[in-house]
Amino acid sequence: MNGYAHMAVLAIIVIAAFYAVWFRDLLSSVISLAVFSLLLALEYFMLQAPDVAIAEAAIGAGLSTAIYIIALRACKALKSPRGGEGR
Repeated sequence: MNGYAHMAVLAIIVIAAFYAVWFRDLLSSVISLAVFSLLLALEYFMLQAPDVAIAEAAIGAGLSTAIYIIALRACKALKSPRGGEGR
């Protein structure tokens, strides 16, 4: 039974990685990458490496996703006609 769970999580990881590359919208790609990272943390936890799982969830899913979203917002602000000042 445990082997089936590993295979299911790994299959969903591959699907999430595919969608991270396939999406044209960058925000959708970042969200898919966050899902990929959370599933990877789940796989580490299932492999009995909780310290690695916590680090992957915190850094890979949390911090990296936040940095990507902040960078996307900054790029959109630079592209706006007013140069990103005010709304």
